[in-house]
Amino acid sequence: MMSSKIDRIKYLVVKLNEASKAYYAEDREIMSNFEYDKLYDELVKLEEETGVILSDSPTVNVGFEAVDELPKEAHESPMLSLGKTKNREELQDWLLEKEGLLSWKLDGLTIVLTYFEGKLAKAVTRGNGEIGEVITNNAKTFKNLPLTISYQGELVVRGEAVITYDDFQKINDGIEDVESKYKNPRNLCSGSVRQLNNEITASRNVRFYAFSLVSSQEGVPSDTRAAQFEFLKGLGFDVVEYYKVNKDTILDRIAYFEEQIKTYNVPSDGLVLTFDDIAFGKSLGRTAKFPRDSIAFKWADEIRETELLEIEWSPSRTGLINPVAIFKPVELEGTTVSRASVHNISIVKSLKLGIGDRITVYKANMIIPQIAENLTQSGDLLIPECCPACGGKTEIRAVSEAEALYCINPECAAKKIKAFTLFVSRDAMNIDGLSEATLEKFIAKGFIHEFADLFHLDKYREEIVEMEGFGIKSYDNLLDSITKARQTTLPRVIYSLGIANIGLANAKMLCKHFGYDLNALKNATKEELSSIEGVGEVIAEAILAYMREPRHMEQLDNLCLELQIEVPIIEEGSQTLSGLNFVITGSLNHFTNRDELKTLIEEKGGKVTGSVTSKTECLINNDVTSSSSKNKKAKELNIPILSEDDFIAKYLA
Repeated sequence: MMSSKIDRIKYLVVKLNEASKAYYAEDREIMSNFEYDKLYDELVKLEEETGVILSDSPTVNVGFEAVDELPKEAHESPMLSLGKTKNREELQDWLLEKEGLLSWKLDGLTIVLTYFEGKLAKAVTRGNGEIGEVITNNAKTFKNLPLTISYQGELVVRGEAVITYDDFQKINDGIEDVESKYKNPRNLCSGSVRQLNNEITASRNVRFYAFSLVSSQEGVPSDTRAAQFEFLKGLGFDVVEYYKVNKDTILDRIAYFEEQIKTYNVPSDGLVLTFDDIAFGKSLGRTAKFPRDSIAFKWADEIRETELLEIEWSPSRTGLINPVAIFKPVELEGTTVSRASVHNISIVKSLKLGIGDRITVYKANMIIPQIAENLTQSGDLLIPECCPACGGKTEIRAVSEAEALYCINPECAAKKIKAFTLFVSRDAMNIDGLSEATLEKFIAKGFIHEFADLFHLDKYREEIVEMEGFGIKSYDNLLDSITKARQTTLPRVIYSLGIANIGLANAKMLCKHFGYDLNALKNATKEELSSIEGVGEVIAEAILAYMREPRHMEQLDNLCLELQIEVPIIEEGSQTLSGLNFVITGSLNHFTNRDELKTLIEEKGGKVTGSVTSKTECLINNDVTSSSSKNKKAKELNIPILSEDDFIAKYLA
């Protein structure tokens, strides 16, 4: 009965959210107000009956909050890795005569959740197994995570945060700059879960799948893993797909998973086998590295031998030239494969590659083609001394302890195309109608040499309207978009320049630090840049390297002549909180949410951080007597704890 109610809750959440999106974001109606209200009331009733409220339920709104750093916290017990095997028969022997549960080994980020009195109290990443990062606010935005559950005792659950392949593709499709696209769902998920602003996490559609119940308090099944999984399902959790197996059935079930992974939408890098009998599993103890009640099964890589035909050298916006191996086509995991990234010069050298070598290739995690081994190891591959795109000189540089090849010609056409692609992208100058292919044509025809030239494309009207894919309407739309782009902000300009390691967030931080004064940023010293919180030496060096180049400064000056750069108006005497750090926690009475108060503090020159330190001016918490971790820390450091009213009276009156 409970499981059917949970299923109904999940169905209603999806349907109601679809209806809201259609109505408010897409200006269309897929159900009447009467029907919406009816389903909404049913959802409220079911949530009250079951005590389960999902994070994306339309009955709740998760407030967005930004922090300056993620606090660290030690796990109550170390989170060990699992022993591994690629041998199916070894799994049979490992099971003995016992029953086990076979489930997906999901490829995301392991998270530990703690619930207390039916509410999500804490979420911590695995980290190094002993110490993780607290990401509670981010976890509250996971698409399918229950924020409240019916169980009232303390409950600790482990699971995997993941981003599906479909969502990964949608996110990458929205990124115009090829270099900025994410490499795989796991990296995207890891970065999304560990964001300092949980509004970004919310936009990434992160999902959580439970795979272990750590708590064993009263009322929680403690005999079998299968019973615990069913218990978690009854609380509203999605659990990893699992099946009960024994020595006779496990091989067939592995074959089932092997077939499923071809179309499975959730990233997985293998399977996990666990003894169903919890007491038996615990009796086996553990080694220094691994628990003995579980073992991981990694897919045996399908390896094919082939011949290396050539190395394709692909230049990028930064001048980095990526080596890509081209080999005779082979069948791998059901698809034909003929190329694989070699990543950098260090890997080229370690593989001792040469044209005509016999190599073996495989798909990492059954997805990404890689070179496994070079059987010939001729080592006679010539590293190009000239860029394949422009013919300019190349050089090998050490980057993060690995050697990489770079084109050093500032006029390289390939670098220009990538640079212009970033410049016109949405977070930069936001100019529609200029795809990478169009920019390539404009550069080839000599229409654009530097960024400022984009604002004078009207000189080439006759030629552009005659180009394939263009016409008068397309041209007019492009000119309109360029005109709109003239009105912009300094952070967009700085980001659009393509300075190494400078994203939009860093650009905003730099502009704010220098009071939106471009000249102050251009003339900043390494010491001044390095002292800015969140910058450091690597970013400081990148900024200095860019600003020291006379050609860059000339082009930046030319660009600024084309723009009207908005400068935030800071009223005299308004920066009353300048230099002060605050921490906000708990619910508020005078502000819609904590983000609203944070914005007000920042407008007055103050700063809002996520954790209490010796630099904190005060902790804002309406529950002054709370025994929360932030209150405890504030008391330890003798930091004042002020209610919202007291804070307003002291700092905002």
